[in-house]
Amino acid sequence: MQEQANGKDHGRMWLWGFLAVIAVSQLYVVRELLAAFALFALGFVAIALVVASLYMLQKSWELAVARLTVLRHPVINIASVRNLGTVSRENQKAA
Repeated sequence: MQEQANGKDHGRMWLWGFLAVIAVSQLYVVRELLAAFALFALGFVAIALVVASLYMLQKSWELAVARLTVLRHPVINIASVRNLGTVSRENQKAA
């Protein structure tokens, strides 16, 4: 009877050992998945920062070009079409 009890204890020990190995392997898999998720999240954040910075660079360039065109052609903004006739008459009187 004692041998049968030792056999059961030995079987239980192997069963608990097997369950412990499964639990540890699951914890390892969870750790690996969390590490992969963190790496992918960092990668997506880096891509989003590059896209956002390119967008801001393009908008800044657009604003700079718009301001430069205003500086290069100030007369276009000052004189309207209906005032052009009076401007030319005033220039003829001055000459």
